[in-house]
Amino acid sequence: MPLLGLLPRRAWASLLSQLLRPPCASCTGAVRCQSQVAEAVLTSQLKAHQEKPNFIIKTPKGTRDLSPQHMVVREKILDLVISCFKRHGAKGMDTPAFELKETLTEKYGEDSGLMYDLKDQGGELLSLRYDLTVPFARYLAMNKVKKMKRYHVGKVWRRESPTIVQGRYREFCQCDFDIAGQFDPMIPDAECLKIMCEILSGLQLGDFLIKVNDRRIVDGMFAVCGVPESKFRAICSSIDKLDKMAWKDVRHEMVVKKGLAPEVADRIGDYVQCHGGVSLVEQMFQDPRLSQNKQALEGLGDLKLLFEYLTLFGIADKISFDLSLARGLDYYTGVIYEAVLLQTPTQAGEEPLNVGSVAAGGRYDGLVGMFDPKGHKVPCVGLSIGVERIFYIVEQRMKTKGEKVRTTETQVFVATPQKNFLQERLKLIAELWDSGIKAEMLYKNNPKLLTQLHYCESTGIPLVVIIGEQELKEGVIKIRSVASREEVAIKRENFVAEIQKRLSES
Repeated sequence: MPLLGLLPRRAWASLLSQLLRPPCASCTGAVRCQSQVAEAVLTSQLKAHQEKPNFIIKTPKGTRDLSPQHMVVREKILDLVISCFKRHGAKGMDTPAFELKETLTEKYGEDSGLMYDLKDQGGELLSLRYDLTVPFARYLAMNKVKKMKRYHVGKVWRRESPTIVQGRYREFCQCDFDIAGQFDPMIPDAECLKIMCEILSGLQLGDFLIKVNDRRIVDGMFAVCGVPESKFRAICSSIDKLDKMAWKDVRHEMVVKKGLAPEVADRIGDYVQCHGGVSLVEQMFQDPRLSQNKQALEGLGDLKLLFEYLTLFGIADKISFDLSLARGLDYYTGVIYEAVLLQTPTQAGEEPLNVGSVAAGGRYDGLVGMFDPKGHKVPCVGLSIGVERIFYIVEQRMKTKGEKVRTTETQVFVATPQKNFLQERLKLIAELWDSGIKAEMLYKNNPKLLTQLHYCESTGIPLVVIIGEQELKEGVIKIRSVASREEVAIKRENFVAEIQKRLSES
């Protein structure tokens, strides 16, 4: 058994003691079942690991904990994103964190090597989901759904080298919006681009640009430049790196590592440096080589129609037809797009934050058919918001400005200046909770009033209700504004209504 060779000598004694236990109920004779042996090996490995003297407590590489401060910012971003998805009529859904390995394989091209594979569990080979798109396509095929507009927010996992300083992790959250179904050309695609513009504008991240291309144009470009069809996806993956690498480095990869003829790479170079608006689309219609390719002409025709709709939506100035955009994932079949920030919200004198694309997507008409036994296709188009990178930008901006974040939404604090008033405080806070008001109190029988008021100031709680001997005697409750320190006495039976009024006016 290969696992046994991994054990240090000091773990052998522990392993032997495990194996000398009586056989489990399902075993016969002296032969140990595989599960018992595996359990013994794992226990011994864990014990050996725990004996290490310099054990460091940390999160796994490429992951992180999110503090209450982080979560407040994160939830605000997600609320904005999800509200936009809902405004466009999307329904929420979720899928398992892991899928059958065969479901995910051969869907991501060269990136398939970045999937996290799990051990055989009960006869099933599993992998953590790499994105939210392939599970969605599997869901449509499995449930025979032909039409759906959905959004999905969830974690995905990629075994790549993390660059945490730029918001790149091995475990991260994605926010997806997809439209599945047979519709007239480019209407759903235009809506996806409109959604990207609404979200990026709403988050106030600075100026942005959405690059647009079409996989049919990319494949047509490869064909007329002389790329062998067997190398299309591999060369597409190289072109997709142009946002991170210089053209000379991408050319070197295509020629040296992927065996492309130098003159073919140079022809591709002439195209991938072109970008512009609808006028470039018209120009490519007249290109002597590209205009001879049927696939490319179909893609250019759809892009021309797309720009008409984008103009009607009022966002054409945010869109650039960019022939360098390739989107390396294998499942894209038509229009593809990617949003990049032109400048990040940094103060004068600071280096701009380089986080790459913050949103991307495209059309994938063949993916659902890969899961359908009869190969029935369901056309789909969608987008994904890179919330981790956006979160990183917002976090850096707040740090630069010195903005403080409230980690709770408590509206009212229940306090007392005297001893032995715990029961009265409990009655008051129960009334507040039952009325839907967010309220807190200190978990002490006899807290000092100054301590209670300091807590309100440090946590940003706006109102304090005070109950003491005098208030109890007069049948009133004092309401104190933490900011102005003004106090008013309200009849005991009216204090909840008064607080609700104040909160609605604030």
